[in-house]
Amino acid sequence: MPQKTLKDIAEHVGGRVIGDSEILIESASTLDSAGAGQITFLSNPKYAPKVKKTHASAVLVAEQVETNAAQSVTEDPYYAFMQAVVLLHGHREHPNTGVSPKADISESAKIGQNCNIHPFAIIHDNAVVGDNCQIYSGVFIGPNVTVGNDCILYPNAVIYDGCQIGDRVIVQSNASVGQDGFGFATHKGEHHKIPQIGIVVLEDDVEIGSNAVVERGTLENTIIGKGSKIGDSVTIGHGAKIGPHCLLVPQAGIAGSAELGHHCVIGGQVGVVGHIKVGNMVTVAAQAAVINNVPDGSTLLGAPAVEANKGKRAYALIETLPDMRKKIRTLGKEIDKLKDK
Repeated sequence: MPQKTLKDIAEHVGGRVIGDSEILIESASTLDSAGAGQITFLSNPKYAPKVKKTHASAVLVAEQVETNAAQSVTEDPYYAFMQAVVLLHGHREHPNTGVSPKADISESAKIGQNCNIHPFAIIHDNAVVGDNCQIYSGVFIGPNVTVGNDCILYPNAVIYDGCQIGDRVIVQSNASVGQDGFGFATHKGEHHKIPQIGIVVLEDDVEIGSNAVVERGTLENTIIGKGSKIGDSVTIGHGAKIGPHCLLVPQAGIAGSAELGHHCVIGGQVGVVGHIKVGNMVTVAAQAAVINNVPDGSTLLGAPAVEANKGKRAYALIETLPDMRKKIRTLGKEIDKLKDK
């Protein structure tokens, strides 16, 4: 494993060293677990007491703190930690296999340069795959699909017909992009399937988690904006629009035709109903149910979702409700007595 001096790391992340700049760092870890030869970080002030006790050789901080470890002061310690981990450990390396003869590639498909296409991947008619892509075993790329450059499709990922995938997109294992939306017309008690004639567009730098589903639009395209990250087991309904740089935590569900602005954070198991607009830079706490339009910059929690401060006050009252009920009943009896008099 390559070693770097703290000076090397600080220069890489744009930090200022306090302490021994020549100390050797070989890996990264948490405040609790880090030991000699490791670097850690402090981004949340509530963990500041742990910095005093850490056994790490170095710590990335936003400002100088009391600790026995050497320090690198940087604007954003968590981002700097990410950069340090990449410097020390790198990202997953993909095997350089070339195009396997066991892959099923249509004669009309176009494959870019330096692609690795593993055994039993299927690439259909008129599909286009850009340069430097990794297409793992079991991947299905349907007819007329376009995949950009530097994409990674992990085993058993499915891209349905006609969908458009931008550059540097990652689709994790068993994810489905472009399947039919959940659209049915109910007539005389029977549910009749509505053709889904839109597609899915994944813009540049999108990541789709394992077992996630992005449905194609009924009439309009389903769009995942540039840089957005979709967690495992997330469902995005037909015709939904997810803005740039959003984070959707695993098991969230976005109903059809809902619209999210840019830089939204949607917590685990959140449900967003269809045909509403969620503004820019909105944060929704886990298990909330969003049923109305949401203005920019809001923080919501609860089911139905309400503004966070109101929600906290409301939930704080729940424990006192039994006592309040008793007092109200007692007051009611007292009022009845006064009326009788």
